[in-house]
Amino acid sequence: MIGCVSCHLGNPHEADKEEAHESMVLIPGNLSDADQTCGKCHPDELNKIKHSLMTTNSGLVAVDKFIFGEADSPDHSYDIRDIQYSAADQHLRDLCANCHLGAEKSEFGKITQLSRGGGCNACHLNYSDEAIFELEEYLKSGKKYLPKVHPSTDIFMSNLHCFGCHSRSSRISTNYEGWHETLLDIDHIANKDGFKVFEDERVYSYEGEDVHHAAGLLCIDCHSSHEVMGDGQDYLHAEKAVSLNCADCHYKHKPNTIAFDELDTESSLVFLHRDYKHVDKRILMVNKDGHPLVNTYVDENEDVFLIGKKDGKIHPVKRQSDVCSRDHAHQSISCSACHAQWAPRCIGCHNTFDENYENGYDLLDKKYKTGSWVEHVYEFSADMPAMGVRVTDNGRVIEPAIPGMIMTIDHESFDKNSINKSTFHRLYAPTSPHTIAKKTRDCKSCHSNPAAIGYGQGQLTYDISAGHGNWVFQPVYEMNPADHLPEDAWIPFLIQSQAKIVSTRTDFRPFTVEEQKQILLVGACLECHGDDSDVMVQSLESGLTPLLLKLSDACILPRE
Repeated sequence: MIGCVSCHLGNPHEADKEEAHESMVLIPGNLSDADQTCGKCHPDELNKIKHSLMTTNSGLVAVDKFIFGEADSPDHSYDIRDIQYSAADQHLRDLCANCHLGAEKSEFGKITQLSRGGGCNACHLNYSDEAIFELEEYLKSGKKYLPKVHPSTDIFMSNLHCFGCHSRSSRISTNYEGWHETLLDIDHIANKDGFKVFEDERVYSYEGEDVHHAAGLLCIDCHSSHEVMGDGQDYLHAEKAVSLNCADCHYKHKPNTIAFDELDTESSLVFLHRDYKHVDKRILMVNKDGHPLVNTYVDENEDVFLIGKKDGKIHPVKRQSDVCSRDHAHQSISCSACHAQWAPRCIGCHNTFDENYENGYDLLDKKYKTGSWVEHVYEFSADMPAMGVRVTDNGRVIEPAIPGMIMTIDHESFDKNSINKSTFHRLYAPTSPHTIAKKTRDCKSCHSNPAAIGYGQGQLTYDISAGHGNWVFQPVYEMNPADHLPEDAWIPFLIQSQAKIVSTRTDFRPFTVEEQKQILLVGACLECHGDDSDVMVQSLESGLTPLLLKLSDACILPRE
């Protein structure tokens, strides 16, 4: 049994109340005292957390300082707790610095949608109904009634533990449940179906839940402690820290596995705490870094099963479909590029510093102030994501992309002596939408969809005249006077972009003009040939080049 002092500290050998309670920690688990509390028993885990992006927010800080012109690259390392008061730093303090594990949990109570930070508590604190009742009685009594039931710190995390921070920015938590943030007021959705109001009074519309959420899977059913707490290494951006891949479960040829008696200590403890019984079965192992998914097993027929951490339900895991595994034309495309139903889009963001803003609040120092950066947003929308190219050591991967920073920064409002009075930026960002569906997007939704290619929403028409084809694009949005592109676009239509910075990552870019032409070449074929036609099916297996050698007279290709 663990006594009070192990977590709450104090002086156990003192008989005097005041002396016994000296240096006592009311809410243990905050990173400010974790070395003396949680870290006494869990030093390895604490070390990992200190390096985690959820603690440092390094990528968040790096991109913001880069776009403000205070750094020459978005790939420098930072810790959000160390930022000062430059324009970018103040921007982070005013609008962003709430969601990091170093933020203190200062009030008793369970984790809610509004919770931010709290160190170890952020994931591990749980209140039973009895513990909630006892806490309420304690508070109502003016802290004279002593609670008889203590909350627990355990490994039984719910999605709510993730929600507070991960419902912001790319909004993974809400996406996963099928909800998309709108700019509507509560009054506008009264008595209307398909909308939901969360605890912070943001209004969401229902766009379609992730297939894994529909099956009842928690975030931690896929993202284990190895990923969530980190591995002790410093990563520049979130996608580098995430090692799990769809193919780890939905494998192509043969699953990558490990035996129970080969598990590392951390995985063995989780296995035992959850009272799993499959000690005689092989366990799935993530290909990228080799960490085991202890809630999975492979039977004698090499069928994979996942044990839901929420309810212990056994979920059969289907291996990769034949369509995916035999498709040689799309081997460089990520799973979510085809299977993501939708992704959030935000355009027309204007950032200005209001020195007279009376309700300013420093999210890092937790104090009110006068003056604040204010963000004005033009539009939120939800649609199938655009596509971008991740350049890796092994080649390239096509991944979903969304507008990351289509924004104007009014530098002069913060610093009257600023060299740049105002700057405009058009950056897209890679995303993992967490809106996966069994059904994929169709061929035209990529190959003749202007938004998917990066031109923005609009009408993309294949015009045939004089025996030649020509693509014509009519955008929905007006041209932005700053760069003469449609408001929601990433790149110009079939013209090389003149922008030097186009992405929030140095290894992620839009399609080149040549790549755009290749995509639209297939789009031209799809004008006559359906997705399931013999010609298009054959192109998936052997590529388009052999088919171009035997065109019929009816085939009209795009003009070079």
